[in-house]
Amino acid sequence: MRSGILPESEMNPSHTVQAVLDGPPSQSESRSMSAASSFKSEFLRTLEARGYIHQITHPEELDTAAQGGPIVAYIGFDATAPSLHVGSLIQIMLLRRLQQAGHKPIVLMGGGTTKVGDPTGKDESRKLLSDADIQANIAGIRTVFSKFLTFGDGPTDAIMVDNDVWLSKFGYVQFLREYGVHFTVNRMLAFDSVKLRLEREQPMTFLEFNYMLMQAVDFLELNRAHGCVLQMGGSDQWGNILNGVELTRRVDQKSAFGLTTPLLATASGAKMGKTAAGAVWLNAEQLSPYDYWQFWRNTEDADVGRFLKLFTDLPLDRIAELEALQGAQINEAKKVLADEATRMAHGEEEARKARDAAEKAFEQGALSADLPTFEIASADLEAGVVLAALFADAGLAGSRGEARRLAQGGGLKVNDKAEADANRLITAADLIEGVVKLAAGKKKIVLVKPV
Repeated sequence: MRSGILPESEMNPSHTVQAVLDGPPSQSESRSMSAASSFKSEFLRTLEARGYIHQITHPEELDTAAQGGPIVAYIGFDATAPSLHVGSLIQIMLLRRLQQAGHKPIVLMGGGTTKVGDPTGKDESRKLLSDADIQANIAGIRTVFSKFLTFGDGPTDAIMVDNDVWLSKFGYVQFLREYGVHFTVNRMLAFDSVKLRLEREQPMTFLEFNYMLMQAVDFLELNRAHGCVLQMGGSDQWGNILNGVELTRRVDQKSAFGLTTPLLATASGAKMGKTAAGAVWLNAEQLSPYDYWQFWRNTEDADVGRFLKLFTDLPLDRIAELEALQGAQINEAKKVLADEATRMAHGEEEARKARDAAEKAFEQGALSADLPTFEIASADLEAGVVLAALFADAGLAGSRGEARRLAQGGGLKVNDKAEADANRLITAADLIEGVVKLAAGKKKIVLVKPV
């Protein structure tokens, strides 16, 4: 690759808009995040105002292209599970903003790259999936995007493409001759995804080492077939995105751009989309709309305004009003966030039901059929189940040890009564209206139902 390209590990990690592919950014090619007003296209102005931009290549050139008519942009998603989770939601919303601004999104499913596995941020190889598993996962993920994007044949309608269509057709020697010549091992070893793995003395297979080449070829193929000029992704993908931009510009002499979003963490430093009970899935089959609503309702106070900008369509002036709420009133802003996020992912009716169930459970102390349930064999309940184990199995605690710590702190309730003994047995005698109501803290409830 060109010597003027900075290694991923040497790129400025600060929130600076950079154009680095054609050498060190000049004054005209660099842009501070505070200079949002100089963007002229609706697309980039919206992204800047809502906090989506971390890094961007060739900012002036991209801004001009976005003013001249619909541009085509893509984000890739590997099919490693039957659903995406909240950690991917910022990328989904980025495609939504693109379409709202009058441009065309491509959802690139990694049917081919999933066979290799992205090594970024991993200390070990991903589990290799069968072709059948990958296709089943793609089918599940497809339902998520239909909630956020409009698909069709129009100039700004979204399309979904599978990179296995072209990657599976390459012969090994053909792939190396066409694309291997554009990549140096020196540069590949400088990427964080490789370097950090080796520094921790964790093996990286040659299969994984090829991932960045495959992702770069994706951009080139999409540019040729669909006129795609922009690849977007999280900031951990910056190096991979630069490879695709460089390859497209170098091989076909076509305009190509890259844009990344910040990697999200909560105000307390927790990874976005992870809870004690596991991942916050976007498909209702993996996580109920009620639990999804509760996830957003439990947002930390300091994150409410930021999440409203990133994950809802509310206008910025309305968000400013909600963000300004103080004390207990901030809970109303959290409910609005939960309503809006759940409506987008699961529909108006499911959002209403989730909020009604939460209000009945927490504000009125009543049971609701819309609360999440955990089924247990009647015989097991007759014999008795250790409370700590039941909390962990029902997803209210990440482990029995965590359930015991909750009990010691007064945060564990059975049928609305605090329970300090996490080792006591829950039996059929605890049933009320045919269920046992378990609560962890103030906001997480599960109804245990014998079957």
